[in-house]
Amino acid sequence: MDDVKERLVKCFQIVFPGLSEPDAASVSQAGYAAWDSVAAITLANVVEEEFAIEMDLEAIGDLDSFGKVQHYVEGKLQNA
Repeated sequence: MDDVKERLVKCFQIVFPGLSEPDAASVSQAGYAAWDSVAAITLANVVEEEFAIEMDLEAIGDLDSFGKVQHYVEGKLQNA
């Protein structure tokens, strides 16, 4: 597992402690009831702290799956 993905899995597990590592790496908002608007903001805060990035508030609503969050974070890190 690459570094960004591994770190993101840990972020997801902080916000959603019931997720196993494989489940965290494939979770989506549509398939996980606990991922509501409060959890989305909490997740964004945890990710911002972990990666020392600032996420755009407008983008957070579109980041509704692990894959989308990973892609977003990788893009932010490349442009940093």
